[in-house]
Amino acid sequence: MSLDLRKLEHLVAVAEEGGFTRAAERLHLSQQALSTSIRTLERYVGVQLLDRGHQLVTPTPAGQALIDDARALGAQALAALDRARRIGRGQAGHLRIGHTPAVTAEEVVELLTRAGTEEQGIQAHVRQLFPDELREQLLTGACDLGLSRAMAADTGLTRARIAEHRLRVAVPAGHPLAARTAVALADLGGEPLTVWGEPGSSAYTDLLIGLCRQVGVEPDTRRNPVQGTPPVTAVTATGRLAFVTTPPGPAAGGAAHVVDLDPPVHVPVHALWPAHTTCPGRDVFLERTQTERGSGSPAE
Repeated sequence: MSLDLRKLEHLVAVAEEGGFTRAAERLHLSQQALSTSIRTLERYVGVQLLDRGHQLVTPTPAGQALIDDARALGAQALAALDRARRIGRGQAGHLRIGHTPAVTAEEVVELLTRAGTEEQGIQAHVRQLFPDELREQLLTGACDLGLSRAMAADTGLTRARIAEHRLRVAVPAGHPLAARTAVALADLGGEPLTVWGEPGSSAYTDLLIGLCRQVGVEPDTRRNPVQGTPPVTAVTATGRLAFVTTPPGPAAGGAAHVVDLDPPVHVPVHALWPAHTTCPGRDVFLERTQTERGSGSPAE
């Protein structure tokens, strides 16, 4: 008997639903068929995968390890099918890129230009996605490549640092700092800052807070009530300051002003992609962006 991806799907469903009844409904199976499938899988693996309580079914440590890898295997299988279909439709030169709002569309275009994708005959399809959406689309094969700042590489994903951008601060046009050509990060103590995710749940927010703390500033952060818009627009919606990578000077139609940080501070751009999958267009993009960055290696 070989490892059956369908049985792994059954295991994941039981774990996610917390029991056989809802999992069977989700999978359109009888409970008996599902229970038989899981027991067959346990016999094949040779260890117990689920703790069957009276009210809740939970994975054993071995079961959780297999579930984590099963999700990655399922994603790779979907990605392989999708790639075969695209090749069959004559779409092998397409590169589907998702980027979080922290990476602007202009920065994505800059990276594509640096990689020379057009000259290589690679047609890029770019869309903005929130981190959870990006992670899901990478794991299901709906995206070939993700661009973010500081997003972790979950099981099944690979990450490489491919670029960095200078961090600046955007302020409302009437703010006293708008008249400055530069400001030190340490001078922002007491200034209210807009961020895009709650501390502890957003890797980029945690990165920005960490940079402030390195210079002795404990930032007063509030989550932006308007999500999905370019970072520089945060100050127009809230009247608070925001960290951006936009060039210095007037922005958002004159409603905001972007000021340099001195000494300079830089933030990374990370590429993420499904591990153990193939995509020639992605290979070209990664090789050329990392070469331009001077890395030559995907290691961070």
